[in-house]
Parts: sequence; C-alpha cells; structure tokens
Amino acid sequence: MKKLTKGARLTVGLDLGDRQSRFVVLDENGQEVEEGRVATREPALRQRFSGCERMRIALETGTHSPWVSRLLVECGHEVIVANSRKLRLIYENRRKDDRVDALYLARLARLDPQLLWPVEHRGPEVQKDLALLRSRDALIHARTQLINHARGLVKSLGHRLPRASSRAFPKRVLEAIPESVQPALLPVLEVVTCLNDQIKALDRKVETLGRESYPETKLLRQVTGVGPITSLGYVLILERPARFAKSRAVGPYLGLVPGKKQSGDSDPQMRITKEGDSLLRRLMVNSAHYILGPFGPDSDLRRFGLKIAQRGGKKAKKRAVIAVARKLAVLLHHLWHCAEVYDPLYQETRKASRRGKAA
Repeated sequence: MKKLTKGARLTVGLDLGDRQSRFVVLDENGQEVEEGRVATREPALRQRFSGCERMRIALETGTHSPWVSRLLVECGHEVIVANSRKLRLIYENRRKDDRVDALYLARLARLDPQLLWPVEHRGPEVQKDLALLRSRDALIHARTQLINHARGLVKSLGHRLPRASSRAFPKRVLEAIPESVQPALLPVLEVVTCLNDQIKALDRKVETLGRESYPETKLLRQVTGVGPITSLGYVLILERPARFAKSRAVGPYLGLVPGKKQSGDSDPQMRITKEGDSLLRRLMVNSAHYILGPFGPDSDLRRFGLKIAQRGGKKAKKRAVIAVARKLAVLLHHLWHCAEVYDPLYQETRKASRRGKAA
C-alpha cells in the first residue's frame, strides 16, 4: 500500500473490524483521495499511519477502539472516538457496509466532530484495574445463572429449594435436592462453591486496590451503602471529577434520567435512558436499595426516596430507587470533587441553622 497523501489537511474514517479495518480518506474539499484496508494489529496500523502529516481520524467505540485510539495518538494524529449508540446514520443505514461506515465517519468528522458525540477512553492503567471489577461482575452473573438453573430444575419436579444467600446456597440446599437429579445438580453446586471462593478473593483484591492505589475512594465511602466495590467502580469508570463541569451531569451520563421525545404539544413520559456504563448504574441502584431498605440509616437521601415512595402507585418504589441512585451519583461526584466531609442530614442541619438565625 502506498503512503497516505501529504499536503492538505486530511480527514480519515476508520471502521474497525476484528481482523481487518476499512478506511476512507477525504481532502479539504471532501473528495475521496484514498481508501483501503489494514489489518487490525498494532504493527500494521503503526506502519500505515506513521510518517504522515497530522490527520483527523474518526473511529467508533468498540472492543478495539481503546488501544487503537491510543496508538493513533502516538503516531501524531488527532483522534475522535465516536459514540456508536448515537450514530443512527450508520447503524440504521439499509445499505450498511464497512466502506460506507468509514465514509460516513470521515464526512461527519470533517463537517463537525461534535456530531459524532466523541467519547474519551480511559488510560491503560485504569482499564487494567477496572478489569477486576468486570471479571467479578461476570462471575456473579454466572453464579446467578447456575443458582436459577438449580432452582428451576427442582421446581419442575414438584419440589422447592430453601431460601439461601448466594454464598450459603451450596450447603443450604444440598439435602433438599431430590435424589433423582443429584447427579445433574451436584456438579453445579461444586461450581457455585468455586465461584464463591473466586468472588471472595476478588473482593479482597478490590478492597486492597482501592485502599492503596485510589485513596479518593475513602471520600465516597463516607456514604452508608457505598462500599469498596461501588466506590472503586465509581472512581475507575468516571476516572476524574473534572470530566464533568457540574455534578448534576453525572446522572444523565449514567442513564439515570428519563428520556425525551417531545414533538409539538406531545411530551410523553419516558423511561430512563440507561445510557453510559451499565456496571456503574447497577452499583448505584444497589446502593440505593440499601439506603431505602430496612438497614439504611436516617439521611437526606433516605428521606428523599421515602417521600417519593409514599406518593403511591405500583411504580412508586421503583421511581424512588432510581431517584435515589441518581441523587447518590451526584452526591458522590460532589464529595470527590470538593473533598468534603459528608453530613448525612445536611438539609436538616441547614434548616435548623436558618431557624436559629430567624429566632
């Protein structure tokens, strides 16, 4: 392959594939000056994009986008990582193929990079640490599937397994398994036991990592219901508080706000968008459940959620949980950014102070 054209400022659309990636190059006037394929491997990409003048390269988020974007920046180019969920022009195209995708990326990047809804990938060190949480989440998902499988299989025979926590499940249900399905379910219980041990080991690693490498997690753990896993996940996924101009922006970033579909006089009530990182959103929701649960201490967050839940309706409790999760995400960003001491009854303290001044 020939080297990319030098001279005028060029814009490149790069559609990443698992083995081969397709690219299209546009000049300043939007004319195609080159197109081709390149192997999605570091040596091939470095050879292809090194030694040329600085270009603007657009690519979509995906499995390979973190390391490819870092590599292209090392080669001296301006790199735009487009949010693939926002590019309906590409993923709803009825004549979709790799070349057309690369062409659309290049044209949008040349016209206005903000149309690509650019995202910022995490650094390699943070990505490596976050892998601990991702692996733990995958193990928990596998354990849940195995437990549900065991319960469903026994129920189909007219029996029921006793209630038990995930960690106590193998020992608690062993005697309740019908003899006819013991050959099928005993290996499942052994795997669940092994998964419990692996999850426990990862929990210890996560707590050590947060204490030694990310001391800012201590600020977030001031809030009851936010433990080592949630606090570390929050810090690693958001990476730095300065990414958000206001703490309130964290709620929409995590998809914890209702969607909008307004048109004229029509403005229907929508569900939450569920955009952003699903792991962190689940961690926020789990913490909200604890705050509103029977063991949650009195706090502004709890009072806020209970007030919403008391409005009635079959979805009131769900709305309360989501509202508390969103408010918690905002609160954690504020504590992290300002390094403040958390006052669980801050609003009550303010009201008391105002009453004292008025008296």
